[in-house]
Amino acid sequence: MTKIPADTTTPPRHGLRAALSDPSLKILASAILVSTVGRGIFLTLTVLYFSRFVGLSAVEIAVILSVSSGVGVATSYIGGRLADHLSARRLLVAMVAVEGLAIASYTFAGNFGTAVVIACITVGVDRAANATRSAIIARAFEGPNRVNARAVLRTITNLGIATGGMIAGLALLAGTADAFRVMMISAGVVYVLSALHLRRLPSRVDAPRHDPGNPAPKRGISPFKDRRYVLLTVLSGIFGMQFGLAEMGVPLWISQDTSAPDVLISVVLVINTVCVVLLQVPLSRGTDHPARAGKIVLTGGVLMAAACALYALAGGVPVVAAIIVLCGAALLHSLAEILSQAGAWGLSFELANPLQAGAYQGMFGMGSALGAMLAPLVVTATVVERGTLGWAILGSVFVASAAGVALIARKATTTAVLAESRGRRGQSA
Repeated sequence: MTKIPADTTTPPRHGLRAALSDPSLKILASAILVSTVGRGIFLTLTVLYFSRFVGLSAVEIAVILSVSSGVGVATSYIGGRLADHLSARRLLVAMVAVEGLAIASYTFAGNFGTAVVIACITVGVDRAANATRSAIIARAFEGPNRVNARAVLRTITNLGIATGGMIAGLALLAGTADAFRVMMISAGVVYVLSALHLRRLPSRVDAPRHDPGNPAPKRGISPFKDRRYVLLTVLSGIFGMQFGLAEMGVPLWISQDTSAPDVLISVVLVINTVCVVLLQVPLSRGTDHPARAGKIVLTGGVLMAAACALYALAGGVPVVAAIIVLCGAALLHSLAEILSQAGAWGLSFELANPLQAGAYQGMFGMGSALGAMLAPLVVTATVVERGTLGWAILGSVFVASAAGVALIARKATTTAVLAESRGRRGQSA
């Protein structure tokens, strides 16, 4: 495949400060920092707002989350596809601005139907924006700089969400509907401000324009016909259910099935945030090579299975032991999350058709969205309903999906080596 010209003159930049010396990454990072502060506010308050002030039941809220996640599965691909045909810069600016307006409009949701519509718009646009952003990274950077950019942006995302969550605590302390509404509107305004900053991105992040006088080059195989990439997407989406496990399964397990105090739920969140901030960038190095990326994902799968075993063990021990075991499980879970993400990013870039960066990144985003949609159902059917057996099932699923990704990476490496060897023999002949 022919590579699209990118910023190949820039050597790999490791470390958060060094990476942010790149103008494009600096713009993306500053915009994400601002928007994720708003997202942290939004995530902290939305469910409580629906429950306390709109009067929605737990079942209605679950339906809202599931339906909107389903919309996100489709819009992930649509956003990436559009980024191949329209200006990715302008598209991302528009999507982030629309998402901000949708977040602010949550304050006008007075019933279940309105809440569903607003949630579908918000999540749908968010998933499309994520795919567009991934397409921008695929074009703006090359090789290790692409994975490093994703790692840097994820680190900043965690910082922003944590900050937003703390700010949202002011509304929780006030406990009034007006306080919730003011804070949620502020979150929407913050999103719009971050969208304005994205206008400074350079033109090289857009798909190359074709001369009308010349026929457009062949774009190669569609991601839906690329069986290897489809399988990578599915397996990565399955492993991505660990996010839902952290958000839903672990808190319920701690509060209902262990002797640990409920405050440990916050401690687990802090452990995850600190690990991501400190380790995501350094542990992502080298994952632009498929062989290393596959090994890292497999390591993440083994660590995730070990975390599941520790979570299960915490259900039958005294308080102090439960706290120690759960903290150990949270640490392994965080490391597994970091490694699996790093390896998956590298493979998602390196195994994609560069002439359809948006479509391929949109396809990969569909896997993440599908995992997010299925996670509540899977976690409920395993951990919540079956306890220790459920943890064992989940651990096996995570190891199997990671092993599948590693196998794809190994075969891709073997194919690349054979192709290079044939090329050299052809040149010598």
